[in-house]
Amino acid sequence: MSSTRKTTHGSGEDFLPWIVPGAAFLIGTLFFGAWLGGTIGAAASGAGWDPPPFSLSTLATLIKEGPATVWPTAPATAVTTGMAVVFGTVVTLVVVLIALGRRRVTRPTGLAGRRELAGLLPKGAAQRARQLRPSLAKSGKITPDDTGNLLGNLEPGGPELRSSYEDVELDLMAPRAGKSTGIAVPRVLRARGSVLLTSNKADVYSVTRAERERVGRVWTFDPQGIAHSPRTLWWDMLADAATIEGARRLAGHFVGAVNDDASKRDFWISAAQNTLTALFHAAHRGKRQIPEVLAWLADPADRTPVDLLRDAGMAALADQLQGTVQGAVETRDGIYETARQCVACLLDPNIAAWVTPDPDLPQFLPEHHVLSTDTLYLLSKDGGGSAAGVIAAAADSVLRAGVVAAERMGGRLDPPMAAVLDEAANVCRISDLPDLYSHFGSRGINVVTLLQSYRQGARVWGEAGMDALWSAATIKLLGAGLDDADFVEKISRLVGEHDVSTVSWSKNKEGRSRSTSYRLERILPADRIRALPKGTALLLATGIKPALVRLRPWYAEPGADRIATAAQAEVKAITARAAEGITLG
Repeated sequence: MSSTRKTTHGSGEDFLPWIVPGAAFLIGTLFFGAWLGGTIGAAASGAGWDPPPFSLSTLATLIKEGPATVWPTAPATAVTTGMAVVFGTVVTLVVVLIALGRRRVTRPTGLAGRRELAGLLPKGAAQRARQLRPSLAKSGKITPDDTGNLLGNLEPGGPELRSSYEDVELDLMAPRAGKSTGIAVPRVLRARGSVLLTSNKADVYSVTRAERERVGRVWTFDPQGIAHSPRTLWWDMLADAATIEGARRLAGHFVGAVNDDASKRDFWISAAQNTLTALFHAAHRGKRQIPEVLAWLADPADRTPVDLLRDAGMAALADQLQGTVQGAVETRDGIYETARQCVACLLDPNIAAWVTPDPDLPQFLPEHHVLSTDTLYLLSKDGGGSAAGVIAAAADSVLRAGVVAAERMGGRLDPPMAAVLDEAANVCRISDLPDLYSHFGSRGINVVTLLQSYRQGARVWGEAGMDALWSAATIKLLGAGLDDADFVEKISRLVGEHDVSTVSWSKNKEGRSRSTSYRLERILPADRIRALPKGTALLLATGIKPALVRLRPWYAEPGADRIATAAQAEVKAITARAAEGITLG
């Protein structure tokens, strides 16, 4: 008769035969340390190198009579000090070895290590940077921030990892999991070229504004008073409607701001976009402004936009708009009412003023911004009445200007532009962002899209669009608090499996036998991915095994005291402006 017991750690009985040899080894090691330390101490005191016999009799004498009998010609203090030094050195080595061992245990077996991540390590990042940036090709030593975007440190306790300037990134983390402190703020602070940031809060703005002013001009586009910043610029939104394609994109940003799923547009949404396309293009051709567009929407019978399109030679577009106006009253009114809802934010004069020419203020020009080291903050509230359509239009205008500038420079912007789309699903719904994502990377435009969950992105771009965005992102960081069970399970499968050994013991009449078998087990089960600690993230890089990284928050970096002081001053200024009720228009 036999019985079998399985364990992945072995049986306690398995260690019984090793107790005696282990105790002998421990005693021998302690005796050797005392013997060596005492001899070294005696020699250092001037008694000369005269080691006693390394024997059991010496050990017995040392235990019974003390070190003075073993080293009679040396001071007891010197002998004791020598022993202390040797034992201290041994303890230090043991602690270091234990620490290294714990680090190895902390990183689950099967995740990427230094060898797999060689291209993201400092040396590999520097080599890629020289290939991608002509300005660095002949440089001697280049700074780390010139080599790529800091992702964090390889866990546990590893070197820093950096993505290249042709990578585009998608980060999914729950609120207060480190998106702002560990990703958005560091990317803005470390950017070498121009910066574009979208957000619905003033936290990143308040931390980074003063530092960015040290390297270039700061443009703050704050139509809804997120940072209570007074209007110090204007942007010609209708300039993007110079072509029908540009006008359609502009209309799409306002439609997307009120439509939760870009892949599910009904008749009214599509017709409203067509109508807004015609009106925006007519306004540009006729050198009209936003108030005129709103007036045309309020009065569908107004023939002015039709006449402007005909005068510009856009007969087909004029006929289409006229057909909408002359159609069934119920259909026409439904289309125009939907269009009015899409651009409702422009009814607020404080918002419309930011996109209306003002001779007393400087004009923001996207084509100039992308070639500078300036910073553009695009701030908007989310929810009803937000300026998300305007923010998305401005962000899209800058990104497309960056593509044009890159093509004129031979393919890539140098230095690259950093585009941090924080709260992209709320305030920056660029409908075809998933399709453009990989194209941005090839143009030296480092786009980082920050979302709270995969499902949040699917709500805006649809399942197919979010899948396309996920596939196009060459760098993905998955942080703490991902509670979507289906998504986390998919990630667990993507991370993969590894072999786990199982030891089996059998008892029978002939004695005991041991065997080892192997089974496949998830490297990171779904529950462990969900429970990732704050400040850590799972890194999925194209062509590389997954890895664990620890984010590097801005407040733990050199210079954080100066930045924190400036941030506190900025917060006080925002509070003061809010209390004073500064008019934003």
